[in-house]
Amino acid sequence: MEDADVWVPADGDTFVTEDGFIMNTFGYEHPDDRVFAFLKYIPAEYRELFNVEMLQRTWKFGVKPLTSQLFRAEKLYTAKNYQTFLEAFRKNFPNYLFFDKTRGKELITAPLDRIEQVFVPKDRLIWLQNLKNPDDFQKMALEIVDLIHKESAVPYADLGLHGSTALEMHAPESDIDFVVYGTENFRQVEQTLQILANQGVVSYIAGNRIEAARHFVGKYKGKIWMYNATKKPEEIKGKYGDYTYTALAPVRFSATVCNDTETMYRPAIYKISNYQPMDPQSELQIEQIPLQVTSNIGCYRNVARAGQQIKVAGTLEKVQSTHNDTVFYQVVVGTATSEEEYIWPT
Repeated sequence: MEDADVWVPADGDTFVTEDGFIMNTFGYEHPDDRVFAFLKYIPAEYRELFNVEMLQRTWKFGVKPLTSQLFRAEKLYTAKNYQTFLEAFRKNFPNYLFFDKTRGKELITAPLDRIEQVFVPKDRLIWLQNLKNPDDFQKMALEIVDLIHKESAVPYADLGLHGSTALEMHAPESDIDFVVYGTENFRQVEQTLQILANQGVVSYIAGNRIEAARHFVGKYKGKIWMYNATKKPEEIKGKYGDYTYTALAPVRFSATVCNDTETMYRPAIYKISNYQPMDPQSELQIEQIPLQVTSNIGCYRNVARAGQQIKVAGTLEKVQSTHNDTVFYQVVVGTATSEEEYIWPT
């Protein structure tokens, strides 16, 4: 665990607040005194404050009564649930809300002075590697990470553990969720897993076309694993406040991915060309043709590679630099205003 005073937040880092909420960091650009985040686990005593469907299963964390039993929303990332979470925080925990002037809207955050514990995936792997008496689940998590390290040659320092494994909240039926740091490392692991799948060492799970396109979840010796990417510090290009974002209109279109360097991250950025509107309201002036699609929704990470076609529904935004007169346009998927936003590989 890291101290919140020295922590540099990165997407996917998990933290526990003084109120017992367990949240995941979103993205890499944050205000000085707080982090953008989404709510993952809700303490039992606050369950009734959050009017969303909850999973039947509960989790236990730590030994404090406040965090001994936790609930999780059945659907974490829908626009409806996000708005419900906003309202619940507004009524009961207003210090978790932040009016983001760069976007002109209120968002869920966590004040740094309310964060009690931070769990960084790379540090949690080191912790588990040094654990004296790991249980069977933890041993399997280590075995999977060891396999990835050995076959891909990605150093342990660029791998990490996420999810319930990292928080010691796992059960025998839990998934093993690991993290790869850096674009090149991620592509190397991706290639390695394909080789291992071809050899029958691992298998992919593809319950829908997004899972089939991403190949991010599978099985090893009967245990479900999944993985995602986190940027290395040197890959973080900007900081909070560099740009302002003005939402303009919903659009639907097809395009060609021309750069996939940041498609595996959250937010996922797809550089695009060959914009083709799918309806009259999506026809744009030349200067408004988007240069990229940015997805805030995690499931649309890494769904297409350079050269592939995608179909997109999202919100056109004008992006203005706060340092000079630079302006460009992007389409955002995951604005928390509509359920009809997506990126489909074709």
